[in-house]
Amino acid sequence: MRGILKVVISLQFLVVFRCQTLTLPKGIQKCNYGDLKCIIESMNNVIKQFPKGIPAIGMIPTDVVDVPNLELWNNDESGGVWLKFQLFNQINYGFENTTITKLKGFGRDPTATTMEIHGQIPSLIHKGSYIATGRVGFTLINTTGESVSDFQHFQFTLKLKVITEYRNNTRYLKIYELVPIVKMKRWILWLDEFFKENSDLTLAVNKVFNAHWVEFYNEMEPSILDVFSKVFTSLIGGIFHKVPYDELFLNNDFGNEQKS
Repeated sequence: MRGILKVVISLQFLVVFRCQTLTLPKGIQKCNYGDLKCIIESMNNVIKQFPKGIPAIGMIPTDVVDVPNLELWNNDESGGVWLKFQLFNQINYGFENTTITKLKGFGRDPTATTMEIHGQIPSLIHKGSYIATGRVGFTLINTTGESVSDFQHFQFTLKLKVITEYRNNTRYLKIYELVPIVKMKRWILWLDEFFKENSDLTLAVNKVFNAHWVEFYNEMEPSILDVFSKVFTSLIGGIFHKVPYDELFLNNDFGNEQKS
């Protein structure tokens, strides 16, 4: 009798656990598979309403987003001009103002095609500390300071490739590749105390960068896109890991089908 009771209690616990896992918070609009207009509207409502995230479904805060350390330059220490430049202790502000503009995929079979998410952010602020060492002619650089970037009118396209994972016969998604494409109208950067003993030279360096930001960005783009890939993966991947894919949609009977 005790053994049967333990089994019943275990089954009840499993049912409760699965219901908690499979249930989205109230107020989140569900859509039919592939109804991109509805899905865009739902995504934008969630972004607007929950800037502090929703831990229960794996959504991290979007108003303050941690950013991995970044090495922008690592030139060979030779010749008259070389530079090593690293950013650390970085955070982004502005993802909470994201507007999703276009989607691709999100059908019943999410692996049938590459998923795409298009969006825009009025201003994406990036703050952090930096370490710079180098040489420009006879001038040696060995400094640390704070940096602030403003990516204005930031637009992005995310191309996602996903795989399906089954847990308790329920479909979950895992991102195995996320390729970001970004555009912006303007990148404004300020490096504080780049030359600690010479504020005029610090100002001159910042003016040169901001006057020629496009050329600088083109050189640093691979490193910057790698960081954006990691940031967007953390923003999206947590939800895919915690919420079954079919729970995101209406008529979500796929979970009752057998895995092919």
